[in-house]
Amino acid sequence: MLIEHRGSTPTIADSAYVAATAVVSGAVTLGEGVRVLHGAVLSAEDGAITVGANSIVMENAVVRGRAGHDVQLGRSVMVGPHAHVNGAVVGDGAFVATGASLFPGSTVGAGAEVRINAVVQVNTAIAAGAVVPIGWVAVGSPAQLFSPDRHDEIWAIQQTLDFVGTVYGAGPETTMAELMSGQSDFYGAHRTDRIVG
Repeated sequence: MLIEHRGSTPTIADSAYVAATAVVSGAVTLGEGVRVLHGAVLSAEDGAITVGANSIVMENAVVRGRAGHDVQLGRSVMVGPHAHVNGAVVGDGAFVATGASLFPGSTVGAGAEVRINAVVQVNTAIAAGAVVPIGWVAVGSPAQLFSPDRHDEIWAIQQTLDFVGTVYGAGPETTMAELMSGQSDFYGAHRTDRIVG
């Protein structure tokens, strides 16, 4: 389903394919040979999404453009089922495996692999050709890799990366009630969406 959102409609190359149960919303550009499979959602909220030629977004993946954090998927990128790419830049030939999560401001270099259920935190940079192992967490720029049981070490770096400011544009003392009130208003823009194809 193609949706006009915030006055922008998707631009789809003639040779691209969007499954009937996928959603492509707003300022999204799909290059030649791109495939967006069933249940996937590409939502350009207030940041654009560009998907390079011959890239594939698998079933139930979510790709979201954010203010100040457009999504750029290079050429020949695989985004696996149930993966989450939010405001990230992914280089040519990179692999984002099933269940992996990329947060705003993160970059994944060309040919890198973010393996099953791995996490790339906000403002984290993965070098070209690097591998984030299954279930591990990458944090910092340049990225440091940690197994998920090393929470205290992850948190020591993560708290310097301004998650709340990067994702929500808010200060560290903002309450959850304040954040969700703002998010409710923000996502309320979908009430005026229009199906265009």
